[in-house]
Amino acid sequence: MRTLQEIYDALFDAYGPQGWWPILTKANTPSFDDRGYGKGSYDHPSSPNERFEVVVGAILTQNTAWSNVEKALGALHQKKLIDPASMMASHHKTLAAVIRPAGYFNQKAKRLKVVSLFFAQEHDNGYKIFEKEDLAKLRSMLLAVSGIGPETADSMLLYAFHLPSFVIDAYTKRIFSRMGLISKDASYDDVKAFFESRLAKQVPVFKEYHALIVEHAKRHCKSKPVCDGCPLRAYCRGL
Repeated sequence: MRTLQEIYDALFDAYGPQGWWPILTKANTPSFDDRGYGKGSYDHPSSPNERFEVVVGAILTQNTAWSNVEKALGALHQKKLIDPASMMASHHKTLAAVIRPAGYFNQKAKRLKVVSLFFAQEHDNGYKIFEKEDLAKLRSMLLAVSGIGPETADSMLLYAFHLPSFVIDAYTKRIFSRMGLISKDASYDDVKAFFESRLAKQVPVFKEYHALIVEHAKRHCKSKPVCDGCPLRAYCRGL
C-alpha cells in the first residue's frame, strides 16, 4: 500500500506548490501572484488583519466556489468591513448585501457577526491565544461557535494560525476511498485521524496536501474521473 507521504510526493511533483491560503491584500506583492497566492511561502498570513481575512474566507467558502468568495472579499475590503469591529458594527442587511456574491448571504452574514464577536478580543491582542493554548482546546473553542463546523475550524487553525490540524473535505473522501485507503462512509474525525496518525505534523505539508487534493479532484478525480494522465493512476482501485 502506498504511504500518504508517497501520495503527497506524487501530487506535489504533478502540480507543484499551491500557495494556499490566498490573501487578497498580498496580490501582486513580492512572492504573490495577482490573486494573492504565495506559492512556496508558508509564513503568511502574519498580521491580525490577514489572519482575519482567512477566517472570513473560511466562512464565505462554505458551499460555494472560491471565485465567488474572492468577489465577496473584494467587496468587504472596498467597504472596509474586513476587521471584527467593523463587521460587528455593520447592519445585517448591509453586510449581507456586500457578501452576496458568496451565496447564502443572509446565513453567512449572521455567521460572520457571531465569528467577529468571538475573534474581536483576540484580534486586538494579535491572536496570542493561538500561540499559547493547546490545539485540541482551540479546536473545541472554534467548534462551539455557531457556523463553524469541523472543516471550517480546521481551515482556520491550519491556514490562519499555522497549526497542524489537517483539513478534510468531500474531495479527500472521494480520492482516498477510490484508492481503497478509507471507507467512503468514514466520518470526518476518522479520516482526519487517519491522516494525522500517518503524517509528520508539518504545517507546510498539511497546507499543501489539502490544497493538492483539491487541485487533483478538479483536474482528474472528478465525480466522473478523468484517468488519463492521473498522477495517482498506478495505485487507484477506482479504475
